[in-house]
Amino acid sequence: MRAGRPALRVVVVGGGIVGLACADELVGAGHHVRLFDPAPASGATYAAAGMLAPGGEAWFGEETLLRLGVDSLGRWPAYAAALEKRSGHHLDLRAGGTLLVAADRDDLAEVRRARALLDSNGVRAEELDRRALRRYEPTLSGRVMGGALLPNDRHVNPRRVAEALLAVLGDRVVRARATAAADGVVLDDGSRITADVVVLATGAAGMPHVRPVRGEVVRVRSHDAPTRVLRARVHGEQVYVVPRADGELVIGATEEEHPAGEGTPLPTVGRVARLLETARALVPGLDTAELLEVVARDRPGSPDNGPLLGPVASPGPARVLLAGGHHRGGVLLAPVTAAALRAHVDGLDVPQAALPFSPDRFETHRFDTRHPERDEDPCA
Repeated sequence: MRAGRPALRVVVVGGGIVGLACADELVGAGHHVRLFDPAPASGATYAAAGMLAPGGEAWFGEETLLRLGVDSLGRWPAYAAALEKRSGHHLDLRAGGTLLVAADRDDLAEVRRARALLDSNGVRAEELDRRALRRYEPTLSGRVMGGALLPNDRHVNPRRVAEALLAVLGDRVVRARATAAADGVVLDDGSRITADVVVLATGAAGMPHVRPVRGEVVRVRSHDAPTRVLRARVHGEQVYVVPRADGELVIGATEEEHPAGEGTPLPTVGRVARLLETARALVPGLDTAELLEVVARDRPGSPDNGPLLGPVASPGPARVLLAGGHHRGGVLLAPVTAAALRAHVDGLDVPQAALPFSPDRFETHRFDTRHPERDEDPCA
């Protein structure tokens, strides 16, 4: 119930993990919410590895993004527990940390630079030599040089999270494409849905300042799978290996800029081969793993790699808020994004860590209401 405040008509456009989380948060706040997406959770969410690891993505000049990730990581245990209880779905949220792994001296120098950055920002990162690394993860190659442990990191299965959110939202999710309009949204069949607030979570297309950054992931099953998340540099090549239930592993890290609207994302032989070669050098036992799936999707990148969270100028009475540009961090940042969007809708205090990510940090831009290419979802 909303004591003393009217319930608003809210439309969320885009049904990836970010859009679904925002819709669920706004339903919980007592608003009348509908979410439109022709194929919910089929974009970047479907391909995402689900690493809740702000330290693994941290780099110099992006300290505000690191703080946002740390804030959201702290929300995940309670967020997952509540969603599991309401939905009856197990999300496969796991602790155990992340191992940063270096294959040679140059790789190790980069890991140490990252560790120094984390240390200066209060994020635990314990340096490990080769022997200590292999005690934590015996499946690693004996040729690794060293690395670090990020003990507070977690990971989750994004497909299960999306299924749980779809379950709790029920018929509020409408499998149709919507385009923002002055007073709400317009559907493909020409029908108009009026709204007080439109939340755009359209991922890699249909949002100002956001561009598609293509990535591929490979899913395999191994009888000798690593038990911790591995984020590695192998002679300059980057790779991650993320464990799932029943010996399943998610292998990824490719990135390639693509012009908006340049066809359906498809894996390429060269990039997938390079990814698998790097992963096999890191974990030799992958030679006998069973290949399950190869997927390509577009991540939503922004000029500074941070998300766009909050209001933009709108052409009519409906307020327009953005929830996009999450690049590789859509899964990690879903809880804090939902909290920030609710704060903007209800006039509450926005989480401190989210304040630097207002869309107006870029050049002023009126939202383009032209039909987006697809309702893609932001994730990593």
